[in-house]
Amino acid sequence: MDRLNNGVVEGIHGINSMSAVSLLAICALWPIVFGVRSLALLITAVAGGFHLGFVSVSLVLAVLVSLCIDIAIFLPSFSERARQMVGVRFPGLLASIVCVSSAAFGFALLKVAYASGGLGILLGLLALLGALLPTLSVLVPHRMLMFLASLSTAAGVFIASGDLQFVLGAMVYLPAMLLVALLRSKDDREAEAKIDRQKLNNERARCLLSDYEKSGRGWFWETDRHGRIAYISDAAIEAIEGDPQTIIGQPLSSVICSPGSESGGSERTFNFHFSARTAFSDLAVRVARSEEERAWSLSGGPFYNEFGQFVGFRGHGTDLTEVRRSHEAVTQLARYDNLTGLANRLYIKELFEKALTGHRGEPNPCSLFLLDLDRFKQVNDTLGHPIGDLLLKQVSERLKRTIGDSGEVGRLGGDEFQVVLPGIISEERLADIARSVIVNLSHPYMVEGNQIVIGASVGIAVADGRHVSGAETLIRNADLALYSAKENGRGIWKFYSEDMHKVAHERRALEGELRAALQAGGMSVAYQAVVDVATETIAGFEALARWSHPVRGAISPAIFVPIAEESGLIMQLGEWVLRTACSDAASWPRQVRIAVNVSPMQFADPAFPAIVLNALAQSGLEPERLELEITESVFLDDKLDAARIFERLKGIGVRLALDDFGTGYSALGYLRTAPFDKIKIDQSFVRGAAQSGSANSAIIRSIVSLAEALNMETTAEGAETIDELELIRSLGCSHVQGYIYGKPVGIAEACERLAGIDSHVEPIGHKRSRENRFKVLRTIGIHHDGYCYPARIKNISPGGALIEGLWDVPAGTQFEVALGVNLKVRATARWSVQDRTGLQFDVPISLEKFRQSAPPQLSTGYPEQQRA
Repeated sequence: MDRLNNGVVEGIHGINSMSAVSLLAICALWPIVFGVRSLALLITAVAGGFHLGFVSVSLVLAVLVSLCIDIAIFLPSFSERARQMVGVRFPGLLASIVCVSSAAFGFALLKVAYASGGLGILLGLLALLGALLPTLSVLVPHRMLMFLASLSTAAGVFIASGDLQFVLGAMVYLPAMLLVALLRSKDDREAEAKIDRQKLNNERARCLLSDYEKSGRGWFWETDRHGRIAYISDAAIEAIEGDPQTIIGQPLSSVICSPGSESGGSERTFNFHFSARTAFSDLAVRVARSEEERAWSLSGGPFYNEFGQFVGFRGHGTDLTEVRRSHEAVTQLARYDNLTGLANRLYIKELFEKALTGHRGEPNPCSLFLLDLDRFKQVNDTLGHPIGDLLLKQVSERLKRTIGDSGEVGRLGGDEFQVVLPGIISEERLADIARSVIVNLSHPYMVEGNQIVIGASVGIAVADGRHVSGAETLIRNADLALYSAKENGRGIWKFYSEDMHKVAHERRALEGELRAALQAGGMSVAYQAVVDVATETIAGFEALARWSHPVRGAISPAIFVPIAEESGLIMQLGEWVLRTACSDAASWPRQVRIAVNVSPMQFADPAFPAIVLNALAQSGLEPERLELEITESVFLDDKLDAARIFERLKGIGVRLALDDFGTGYSALGYLRTAPFDKIKIDQSFVRGAAQSGSANSAIIRSIVSLAEALNMETTAEGAETIDELELIRSLGCSHVQGYIYGKPVGIAEACERLAGIDSHVEPIGHKRSRENRFKVLRTIGIHHDGYCYPARIKNISPGGALIEGLWDVPAGTQFEVALGVNLKVRATARWSVQDRTGLQFDVPISLEKFRQSAPPQLSTGYPEQQRA
């Protein structure tokens, strides 16, 4: 019966009403009612002695009506269209048919019973009762039909009896039963609607949960009372990478473990909650059986049956793998440098602060390195930033290998690095580490076929752990030490000392005094002659800024110009020099030019061409007499439209000179694109060019040839001796500038020199160039003819020295000179004036070795002073 019922119901498409389902179930089971009714009629007729003489028209009609209607009720079991009509379109039709059928059956059965008489009436009533019970059982799913069927049967019986009492009873009974049926039917409809709503909600919830699981945002699980998996979503099974058939029935704790371990914390936590039967939320676990690292968050709680018995746990889970990866990526970006993978500025400072302070807040010993790469900017400017980035990666790897487990390395930005060394305060140990860093970082690099050599400078600050030292203070100290290392030649390390604060304070004071001097007119301009090599006449002057401090005296440009550049005062200083030089040169002969240096900051100013034009207009100087000296560094700023600025300056009519050519970033592309009128050869190539074996002369010759090919003039800077001047002249330089023609002079003396412009300018200075000498004061031993004479050395170079203490030494006298412990050299006296003697070493010495050697120990038995 259930199978037949289910078959009928499953044939209904789009029917969700419980009423329609119950009606169709009645249709499917109605053949049973039909059979019982037919059997009841047959038993009543046979047992009561019914014969054809009792047949009447009303009886025949009642039997036919009952038969036809019963068949009609069963039709929906065979016809889809009939099912739709009964179940969807006319749900009241079946109720009407059942009522008519029941009334016709009651009428027919009672007619047969009355026709049989006596025993037939009793049998008829019993048969009626027997047929009514199965009918009502079939109609139980629809209580309204059950009551209507019973009322209709009773109505048929009353009508068939023809008894007035029966009719009066029916008139009372039928409305009462109808009222009861209506009331019960209303309750049934409400209960049925509630069940429909519950089913609809259940279906909606099922769909929502299914969609939630399919979206990947979460999944569900359930265990039995022993902690074994009773249900788990497909998404979780996929993460476990197991067979659904084998996963079900396994303990849930066997497929999870704590993050980062194969066993431990989290599964025991789950077992604890399970044993205690307490709910838990957002329990972080890791999938133990997954090849890929996957993280879950589980929430759940116990559930009980209707008798209060513990059944198991159920809950939901969320896959946190992508969230955790995103969190790790954000952490990586927040704490680590994106290019090198080192700790970034914020994170290395955080590590430094933690290293300085112990768990209880007491100060800990710690050291800090600040590193700056030497010549890295040149790599970016010549090879490009992509090569520079690749170089920084290699530098970072070397730095990490060098530091190892001793500390933490971070990148502050650009080519600046920071190293935190907890617990290390020994200067010897720190010096060894710094030396290793500098040596390792100075080895050549190979980056995409380019061999690159750079260096590093290191500043060191130490917290001894005895006093609380703030991170900011130590960082400042290390920065001062780094600045000192770079000031003292780069490629070295420096420990912080209190004197560095004094130096920094001095620089700040000089900056303020320089600013005041610019505002109060405390600066001046000196002019150094530029001489035409062919005619030996003054072709022009170069304007040089000078600062005579009222207290400190003359301050070198090598000191105040860098301060001006760092503070931004170079813009104001440069404009003042330009205007002053143009005003002074306006009164000079028309053939004399004035050269003015232009800083990269001035050149980058979009208003600079307008400033030049205004200075020329105010002074009345012809534009072609102004020569702007520009260094190659102006080409290094990719954002600067140098070509546009050059075009505007040439439009004014001024001349352009490329200053300090041959140093730093020289590239022929600059000469090809920029409209220079002159190339100035840096003094580093001029000095010593006349010495034997120097390659500087070949470099000068190449630059002169290049300039001639480009129709440019050349000026050799820094000439000081006659032999250098002769070399410059022989190599074809068009102009020369240097102490050989005098030091820079004031405006008055410059005008005096121009008064004899038609006469030759005589060179002054030494005849030959000599190596740079370094002042020193040390007692040495002079060995000659078995005696050792003490003497004092005043200055020294790799090839010779000036000594005092020996009187009237004949030129050509040979000595053995004890310069230091285990450092002796043979020398010859070249000249002697009173107690001063010039020595020439037979073999050049190493000045570095001389500096590192201790003074010689002289025996006291020798004369303190002898005449040679």
